[in-house]
Amino acid sequence: EFFGHSKGAFTGAHTARQGKFQLADGGTLFLDEIGELPLAMQSKLLRVLQSGEVQTVGEDQSRYVDVRVIAATNRDLWQMVQKGTFRIDLYYRLNVFPIKVPALKERKEDIPYLCTNLITQLNKRLAKQIKGVSKKAISQLQAYDWPGNIRELQNVLEREAILTKHTVLKLSQPLHGDASTAVNTSLT
Repeated sequence: EFFGHSKGAFTGAHTARQGKFQLADGGTLFLDEIGELPLAMQSKLLRVLQSGEVQTVGEDQSRYVDVRVIAATNRDLWQMVQKGTFRIDLYYRLNVFPIKVPALKERKEDIPYLCTNLITQLNKRLAKQIKGVSKKAISQLQAYDWPGNIRELQNVLEREAILTKHTVLKLSQPLHGDASTAVNTSLT
């Protein structure tokens, strides 16, 4: 995925394929959940970040790429470094300009704005015409701690958008944990 492969490089490589670094050459590559990257892959990523060179699987020559890398994680990378599960040199290479985005529970005042944006996306994807979220639902959303962060908010709004027959979303199920718990609670 990162470096691509040439035709015939391995069984099933019927065509050549550019890697993410080659595709992002001259631009930006976003690496989500960088804390999940296995140690063996961390060293390969570090080499590319230090040298700017990638080697396609099945080729002998390296090629230079000019890529800005933005990496994200919900894990504490420094703690992972201390435990030996994240390379310290990669940590410092990625930590040039850290940006900490607070968890949703730390910025509940943003929930109405996030809902507006998410509803717009859901309307397009689900072919709905939802105008917004009720004031009561906004209050309920702001009272919740959001252990699943923005993804949980997205899922809650999507579930409600799928279920609603109205143009203003209300919360039809309680907010806690996963959707199966909410469904089971409402059935008992």
